Amino acid sequence: MSDNRRSKTITQGVQRSPNRALLRAVGFGDWDFDKPIVGVANAHSSITPCNIGIGVLAARAEAALKSAGAMPQTFGTITISDGISMGTAGMKYSLVSREVIADSIETVCQGQSMDGVLALGGCDKNMPGAMIAIARMNIPAIFVYGGTIKPGHYRGQDLTIMSAFEAVGQHTVHKIDDEELLEIERRACPGAGSCGGMYTANTMSSIFEAMGMSLPYSSTMAAEDAEKAESAAQSAEVLVSAIRKQILPRQILTRQAFENAIAVAMAVGGSTNAVLHLLAIAHAAQVPLTLDDFEAMRERVPVLCDLKPSGRYVSTDLHRAGGIPQVMKILLAHGVLHGDALTISGQTLAEVLQDVPSEARTDQEVIRPWNNPIYAQGHLAILKGNLAPEGAVAKTTGFMAHKITGPARVFESEESCMEAILAQKIKPGDVVVIRYEGPKGGPGMREMLSPTSAIIGEGLGDSVGLITDGRFSGATYGMVVGHVAPEAAVGGTIALVIEGDSVTIDAGQRLLQLNVSDEEIGRRRAVWQAPAPRHTRGVLAKYAKLVSSASKGAVTD
Repeated sequence: MSDNRRSKTITQGVQRSPNRALLRAVGFGDWDFDKPIVGVANAHSSITPCNIGIGVLAARAEAALKSAGAMPQTFGTITISDGISMGTAGMKYSLVSREVIADSIETVCQGQSMDGVLALGGCDKNMPGAMIAIARMNIPAIFVYGGTIKPGHYRGQDLTIMSAFEAVGQHTVHKIDDEELLEIERRACPGAGSCGGMYTANTMSSIFEAMGMSLPYSSTMAAEDAEKAESAAQSAEVLVSAIRKQILPRQILTRQAFENAIAVAMAVGGSTNAVLHLLAIAHAAQVPLTLDDFEAMRERVPVLCDLKPSGRYVSTDLHRAGGIPQVMKILLAHGVLHGDALTISGQTLAEVLQDVPSEARTDQEVIRPWNNPIYAQGHLAILKGNLAPEGAVAKTTGFMAHKITGPARVFESEESCMEAILAQKIKPGDVVVIRYEGPKGGPGMREMLSPTSAIIGEGLGDSVGLITDGRFSGATYGMVVGHVAPEAAVGGTIALVIEGDSVTIDAGQRLLQLNVSDEEIGRRRAVWQAPAPRHTRGVLAKYAKLVSSASKGAVTD
């Protein structure tokens, strides 16, 4: 262990240190001082259904840690509900919260010289925030997912939070009435757990399982089912074993693990946010990873899972069909997964998957066979061109049209765009441009779920393109391109687009192009002036000063 570990600071000097007295006050007895101290980073809160059940899991994990011979010390971490803040100024804080979570876990674990950490989280930024901290600290660690929500039901259809957002657009064009809009809202989220489709939370939990930092099958369990609490207790036991064996995160978070994560993200039809977060985690783990690595894997891995937002099923259906282990075993059998990658249990991934069948069961339709996928190649395409020299991320699931050239409809914020959509000012063939919503410009890189959902709800999803230097929710689908870099706030080409300019989105050619001459772009750039910062004090101002490009994960260190 390094010098800032507990074994150096507590155990060896504890007999003549006041530290011992302080630890007695929080429950240590004479025989506890030689046990490993394990932080329990508890993201429980009543802010969001994603996290409301985590307190129970933390309690089970704490008890299991004690039984396994460790001394748990529980501390709180924050959360922001992306769904509640969506479409408001509060959404600026969502990606910022990832950094706050990472910094808080690092601060407590390093400040208290803990021997390991068990991190629990539910909402979107809990997971990458925790994993960034874990990668930075490199002390034995495991992640416990709070679990997915069960679907709501209305008129024979499964509902998710996406149903409520799309209902707004449907209501605008009178496809549904006031009563139906209210009924969908009432039923979309029936209890505890993270949003039920393959949205950002379930994407991140799935790829953490693929990376070996969570236990098998744990990423698709429902928050309210008994097996989720059992998995939390088992995770605690595995962590104590990892502490004794000194299995460290950077032995697990290798280049192989990141490639496995990208492969699984493609296979399950995961969120565009996986790109941003994996880049950030790789930065923390000091593993080289670029946008080009996602494009290389996209060409090798088909979309195998028929999951919402663009598909039919939710994560609880995936769990019943065999979960992420079944998806991984198919990928392993076809040579696109590194089976020798290490997991937190000390086993290799191939050993973990040894008893899993190489093909999915035939009595389910959630996981397709390799030779009959939903899409022949991955759905997260990296687009480049004069509008995005550093790259942008397109999600190509849900609609057949992956190419559009049309007049730019330019908006300086999400709110102004949403007003135009609801006023039915966006027409088929338009390419909507929402800018100054990037990491620095927003600041905070808001998700554009409200505009994209309203476009789909109005029936324009296959005929309107949308590009932004902001992000998209995992619930977004359609002809949408986000993470455009460089962003508008630093003078990226997206800042130079004028209303009516011809813009091309071509996912097949991986192209994002402003159809204006280089000379004209140069003239516009010469007179462009950066706008004044939207925030000059507080956490958003600090974030805007520190944050990197989205093409590098929007990291702050």
